[in-house]
Amino acid sequence: MQQRRPNLVPELLAILVLAVLTSTMWAAWLGWDQHRDVQPDGSTTGPYEAWQVIGLVLTLLAAVYWAASRRYFAGAVLGVTVGLTVAAYYDWSDDSSGLFMVGVGMVMVGSLVMTAAVSAVIASVKRDG
Repeated sequence: MQQRRPNLVPELLAILVLAVLTSTMWAAWLGWDQHRDVQPDGSTTGPYEAWQVIGLVLTLLAAVYWAASRRYFAGAVLGVTVGLTVAAYYDWSDDSSGLFMVGVGMVMVGSLVMTAAVSAVIASVKRDG
């Protein structure tokens, strides 16, 4: 009896497409706002506004749903994680303190955990429904 080998091309393509899409969405939502806002009391905020981050998360949620509902779980988790990590590294690498790597690491771990959890929920709902 001959074993069927899994076709990895669609999964790898999903990883690549989602990584590029995620980096593009980072640039569209967060890439253009690079300046901190100075408040009247002298404190600074930013550079991102809450609505920008929420927009990025909702856009990526749609992409994760698309991939996970088609059973491209590695594409959903790894593609978004790689895309966000690369985009954060590129966007924040001009920080002279060197602490940007802490933020990049947090983005990487957070996106890995959250996309895995969302993909698991989507898989569970799609299996039951």
